[in-house]
Amino acid sequence: MEEKTLDIVLDVKVKVTVQLGSCQLPMRDVLELSPGSVIQLSQQANDPVGLYVNDKLVAYGEVVVVEDHFGIKITELVGSGQP
Repeated sequence: MEEKTLDIVLDVKVKVTVQLGSCQLPMRDVLELSPGSVIQLSQQANDPVGLYVNDKLVAYGEVVVVEDHFGIKITELVGSGQP
C-alpha cells in the first residue's frame, strides 16, 4: 500500500525555477526600462545559481547550454554538505 501511495506523489508536478541573480531598483528606473536596457544583478558571473522547487532552495549549480537551450548542472544539494 505504501508503494502505491508513493507512486501517486511521484507524478505530482512541481514548479522548478533557476535564479540567476536579483537586484533592487527604484520604481523610477523600472518605469524607464526599454528594449536594450541592461540591469546589473547582485550575483557575480562565476557564482552558482540557485535551483528552487516550489520556491524552496534545494540546490546550487552552473548554467550550461544543451543544444539550443539553457540548463543547470547541479554542483551542490542544499543541506547535504556534499557537492
